[in-house]
Amino acid sequence: MKKWLGKFSIYELVVMALMAALGIAVKPIVVPLAHIVCGPLVIPGGALAGGLYMMWILIGYGLVRKPGTAFFIGLIQACLVIFTGAAGSHGIMSLATYTVPGLAVELAMVLLRHRCCCMGCCCIGGMAANTAGTACVNLVFFQAPGVYLALVLATAAFSGLLGGILAWKLIHMMEIHKMGTGEKEGRQWKDEK
Repeated sequence: MKKWLGKFSIYELVVMALMAALGIAVKPIVVPLAHIVCGPLVIPGGALAGGLYMMWILIGYGLVRKPGTAFFIGLIQACLVIFTGAAGSHGIMSLATYTVPGLAVELAMVLLRHRCCCMGCCCIGGMAANTAGTACVNLVFFQAPGVYLALVLATAAFSGLLGGILAWKLIHMMEIHKMGTGEKEGRQWKDEK
């Protein structure tokens, strides 16, 4: 574990921890709102809202761009909900239900040979994360029948797609801001010299 964590700088570890915490913080706000829409359709609110809290995994991966980032964010989220009893905790099964979306993002990025670096890979990563997370929760708790499960997974994929678009927009904005800040610092250094 120490060797694996050694691949990441302190800054990158802080970014991953922050993204994990934001994903957990957003969940209790977004899921009740999704229940308003999903309740009459008898679709789990997490399937529809998932794109908005899975996007933090994508943002973390897009900022760090190292293999293992998404898995580590999911693992941090699992530990947070287990130890704090936060909303969305599935007990010890949280280790599976929170790390599987991270693993799905890792797999998608390996297959695509991308690192959440463009809108396309962010969309596919978001779809993979939310669909895998919804499927895992269904497998552990609900065991929904075929046609209903297909509807739920399609909803999860659509939500993940929207989350991927939003994640890419935020990653892109942060990169532009970082470049702008770097340019200003560079100019200041030249002026002082």
